[in-house]
Amino acid sequence: MLQRVPGNSTTYYSSDSLLLWTETADSFDESYPTEFLNTLTFNGVPDHELTIKVNTPVMLLRNLNPGLGLCNGTRIMITSLGDNYIKGNIMGGSYDTDEVVIPRIVLNMENSKWPFILKRRQFPVRLCYAMTINKSQGQMLEKVGIYLPELVLATANSMWEFQE
Repeated sequence: MLQRVPGNSTTYYSSDSLLLWTETADSFDESYPTEFLNTLTFNGVPDHELTIKVNTPVMLLRNLNPGLGLCNGTRIMITSLGDNYIKGNIMGGSYDTDEVVIPRIVLNMENSKWPFILKRRQFPVRLCYAMTINKSQGQMLEKVGIYLPELVLATANSMWEFQE
C-alpha cells in the first residue's frame, strides 16, 4: 500500500538493547545478538524497521500527551519527516487538524518466554490503513470500507449510521 503513495519513503531503524539480563553478562553476545533483538515483535510496539512517507496515515501506539490529543489509537497524517521527529496533523476527534510532533521514545517490552526486557527506541507509530471495530468507534470518516468475513455484530445490539 505504501508503494502507491507518491514521494520518497524514509526508513527509521530502532535502537535495541537489553534492560534486564538474568544470565551471566558474558554469554549475552552469543545468545542474543542485536540482529536477533531487531527481529522481535510485540503487540502495541513498533517494529525495528519503520518505513513511512509524507501523506501517509499512522496510528499512535502510546499515550504521549493526552492533553494535546496524543493518545494510544490517535490517527495522524504525516506532513514532515525529520531525523529524530515526525510531524503530522491529527485526523478526527476534538483535536482534528492540530499539528503535532512525535519524537522517538524508549519502549520497554517484556515477554515471559524471554529472560530479558527488550528496550527499543523508535517512533511509537504504525502505518494505519485499516483498523479494528474497537479502534474505529466514535470516528467520523469520509470513506469507509468494511470487510466482515464472518458475522461479528448482532443486528439487535448494533446501531450503524451511514451518511452519504
